Amino acid sequence: MNEGATTASSERVVGLFDGVRLTPTQRRIAHCLVQHAPAIGYLSAAEVAELAGVSQPSVTRFAVALGHDGYPALRRRLRELTSAAPGPAPAGNELQQAVRAEIGNLDRLAGQLADRERIAETGQLLAASRPLPVLGLRSAAPLAAYFAYFAAKVHPDVRVLDDGGSLLTDRLEQAAEAGARALLAFVLPRYPRETLEALREARATNLTVVAITDSPVSPATEHADVVLSAAVGAQLVFDLHTAPMTLAMVLLQAICDAAPAETQRRLEAFEASAARRQLFLG
Repeated sequence: MNEGATTASSERVVGLFDGVRLTPTQRRIAHCLVQHAPAIGYLSAAEVAELAGVSQPSVTRFAVALGHDGYPALRRRLRELTSAAPGPAPAGNELQQAVRAEIGNLDRLAGQLADRERIAETGQLLAASRPLPVLGLRSAAPLAAYFAYFAAKVHPDVRVLDDGGSLLTDRLEQAAEAGARALLAFVLPRYPRETLEALREARATNLTVVAITDSPVSPATEHADVVLSAAVGAQLVFDLHTAPMTLAMVLLQAICDAAPAETQRRLEAFEASAARRQLFLG
């Protein structure tokens, strides 16, 4: 099965979980189904349990939670979804196909943003957190830095957490002690273990965790209070983060909208400082 068909199968499987409140164990099973979408409709409950690292009864309960009589009924549905007739072969070379796939990711993100209230509420939560810690490890570090660079122009205390190790927990605790109420975390494949451990530590310090991740069934959902998803492109050797980056800037817009007067004051102060120091050529 080609990359485009695999992606389409995964997206159809993700649709099974829309509006369903899953337990942490069930989210692990759901994530496994998405990751193995092309073959999942032909695996037994025991095989799915082994892949997901859960018990076989958990797989059965998961199927019932989705409205099926048991796992065999869910497997039939999975076969229908993953064996659906593919559309026309994508045009262009593999580089063009990768870019067009990103356009599709952005289009799906645009559809999700029809619910402006959820983004607005999240923006208010992050705007009110003083300081605002922003977590991104490994491949997510550049996204955290990009977001934080612009967020610092409208928020008085943005703290980038892009190094793991024991100091990361120290910095989370220091942020909470300084008055932080929320943590924004970028959690992207291949989901660093340290990132998920940091999310657990953040919640232990009573921080509300907002996660930008690639899927509504990613491992981040077990440890986040608010999950905002945007698909990652996987057509090239290394992942494309176009949609998560866009989502990050949409969320920053919501932070600005949460405190428009302060945002304007801070931006004007920065522009005056930049002009005085002649920071930019244009």
